[in-house]
Amino acid sequence: MTPVEKMMMHQGRRQFLKTSGTGIGLTALGSLLPQNLQAQINHAPKAKHVIFLFMAGAPSQLDLFDYKPELRKQFRKPLPESISQGQRVTAMTRGKEQLVAPSMFNFHRAGENGIWMSDLLPHLSQVADDLCIIKSLNTDAINHDPAKNFVCTGSEIPGRPSMGAWLSYGLGAMNKNLPEFVVLPSAYWTGGTRNVQGLYSRLWGSGPLPSKHQGVAFQTTGDPVLFLSNPKGVDAEVRRRMLDATRDLNQKHLAEIGDNEIATTIAQQEMAFRMQSSVPELTDLSEESASVMESYGPEVEKNGSFARNCLQARRMVERGVRFVQLFHRGWDHHTILPKQLPGQAFDVDQPAAALINDLKQRGLLDETLIVFAGEFGRTVYGQGTLTETDYGRDHHPRCFSGWIAGGGIKGGITYGETDDFSYNIARDPVPIRDLHATMLHQLGIDHDKLSFPFQGLDQKLTGVESARVIREILA
Repeated sequence: MTPVEKMMMHQGRRQFLKTSGTGIGLTALGSLLPQNLQAQINHAPKAKHVIFLFMAGAPSQLDLFDYKPELRKQFRKPLPESISQGQRVTAMTRGKEQLVAPSMFNFHRAGENGIWMSDLLPHLSQVADDLCIIKSLNTDAINHDPAKNFVCTGSEIPGRPSMGAWLSYGLGAMNKNLPEFVVLPSAYWTGGTRNVQGLYSRLWGSGPLPSKHQGVAFQTTGDPVLFLSNPKGVDAEVRRRMLDATRDLNQKHLAEIGDNEIATTIAQQEMAFRMQSSVPELTDLSEESASVMESYGPEVEKNGSFARNCLQARRMVERGVRFVQLFHRGWDHHTILPKQLPGQAFDVDQPAAALINDLKQRGLLDETLIVFAGEFGRTVYGQGTLTETDYGRDHHPRCFSGWIAGGGIKGGITYGETDDFSYNIARDPVPIRDLHATMLHQLGIDHDKLSFPFQGLDQKLTGVESARVIREILA
């Protein structure tokens, strides 16, 4: 008896039912259709793509979007117990006095509706009529790692599929020569490098979904994608023969074993071969006009900058990439916030505004959903040195701000309100799962129907708790 026959004898009924049909229809392997027909599209989508601008480290809503001018009268006064309400705090705050630290930055009204925005965001202010600023985002996680995991995967527990993986699984590819899901981490931070947490591949992983749906992280040095170039002495013809031989062996193994991951390996090897032509063209900015390059700001010339990644994101959407996630770190300002925040705002302000304008001019903004958010917010009470011009802020999950643009979202509005201290939500709370549900809705997906059976549960991006689409912000 062969090892394969022994394995087949001992596999359970569920595993047999799961794998018994895998070897059939290998001619359709390139598209892997059964993995892309899970979404129940019950309405016409408003968007085809998502660009998620993730501000890792958590920007201060009090200094960027949530204007509280009356707080200047509360400088260094204790946060009232009627506001703090005994809510949990981090270990960095526990047992310490919570003294109010008003923002030292000025705000102004922007757009036709006079949305309040920080003076640190002059370029985004110019596209205020395209922005829906949500002031009532909230989460349960109070520390960075579980909070980032929750925003990116819908769960504080590592190992769940990420947003882009769900969309790849549910909607499939738009361009067979490029990945459905691309990740672009920033390599530079004008605001400095204090408290820059690491990024982990699980934030763009596929969890229990077939691994073909995980994000492909582009590199800032060398090949844009690891091992994109052929080794010395190996040309395209030799590479093609090598892949053909490997494919034949893998198909034989797939027919014998019935493991979907073998099918994924074959499909991804073929994708990698096609990307040897498509990715260099994608990342070559030489044909971009001087005016477009200039619109993204001076940092666009730096490989790995947020500005360059925003331009790359536009090019990816233009070529049919479904989900692009940019990670910009350095927002964890427990101390010297007034010194570091202006640099962070400089990094993202002009490029994000240019991305909106660039997509609009090309007729792509209406079909592209842009989301800007961190993992949680910042406290009204200070940390470190506390003067009128020097302060830091701790983690605050109870309320924070972000914005959405394009993709069938109303522009020029704010949604949700916080109390006078930007500490609690006063109206229209938006849990992260509601943000996820709304993103899926705009792509034509009912969040309750996009699921994957794993560990006895139909796993969903929005989890097991109820979630709702924020219909009030839909155009």
